[in-house]
Amino acid sequence: MVVNALRSVFVIASGIMGYLWANYFVEASVLQGNEAVNELLWKGVGVGIGAVVAVLVLLAVRFITQEIYERLAPAVVAVVIAILLGFTVSQYMLYWFPKADTTLKVFVAVSVVLMFGYVGIYLALSRASNWTSLVQAVQKRSVPVGGAGSLKLVDTSVLIDGRISDICASGFIEGSLLVPRFVLKELQNIADSAEVLRRAKGRRGLDILKDLQDPKSMVVVVIIEEDPVDVREVDGKLVKLAKQLGAKVLTNDFNLNKVAQIEGVSVLNINDLANALKPAVLPDEQIEVKLIKEGKEPNQGVGYLDDGTMIVVDGGRHYMGKTVAAVVTSVLQTAAGRMIFARYTGVIQ
Repeated sequence: MVVNALRSVFVIASGIMGYLWANYFVEASVLQGNEAVNELLWKGVGVGIGAVVAVLVLLAVRFITQEIYERLAPAVVAVVIAILLGFTVSQYMLYWFPKADTTLKVFVAVSVVLMFGYVGIYLALSRASNWTSLVQAVQKRSVPVGGAGSLKLVDTSVLIDGRISDICASGFIEGSLLVPRFVLKELQNIADSAEVLRRAKGRRGLDILKDLQDPKSMVVVVIIEEDPVDVREVDGKLVKLAKQLGAKVLTNDFNLNKVAQIEGVSVLNINDLANALKPAVLPDEQIEVKLIKEGKEPNQGVGYLDDGTMIVVDGGRHYMGKTVAAVVTSVLQTAAGRMIFARYTGVIQ
């Protein structure tokens, strides 16, 4: 929207400058005694030439890609440099014509500054995505330096999950938690989702992040601007950034966990921590569980312990809604958690 308006203003301004140039030459020609000059025609030609030059400049700046722009100065600096450069070029051009009148000097200076200024403003508005590139280049936040393994990159899934807040409060995680700007953007996009459940998860993640930033928190949360531009996916960005910074990735995403391990990046998986903290259950141990649904196999009932561990009770199909006693037959550890298989022995209530 702003860029389109800027294009229109630039074309109109270029047409006006073309008109003023034509008017200047027409008046100069009349003063020299050439009365055969068609003023209206030449002024129209001047407007047309100005508009054509503007269109050529618009086409030229389209070849400036994001990658090229990111190698240039920050957006605001680009505008200032462009205007100053345009003024310098115009003064250099006028240096070779010391006897030129004041009007000509003004027209030359304004025309050159207009073109250079447009290029600078266009780059500032269109190539700095949401001004993030500007902030990143002008004020690069330094990554805190800590001991080996003290830096931890936080994934979006951890903030949405919410358990990280209690884990940090308990003191089991220390050091610095690094939240990249692209993770924060993804979390904000989730919070702005039209889907109610997805939006609630995003807002929960933002609330958790705010709690972690509390001065009384056991960890230091730092929003970092580093963003690997050659990787598009958030998971890929996290893995590459972790390798660059020598940090660990804090996540509970199964796929990110596997990719990070393949890349040789250390991972702190909250699900693994939760599974490790679950009480150990051994075969032939007696347990009590309330059955709430039928199992996949015939004559099976399914219940859950207080920590969320699923228990599949063989012979418990007919006791839905009741608390039964069972003997553990086997324990299966999966990536999603722990499953306990047991055999029904009797009804408790």
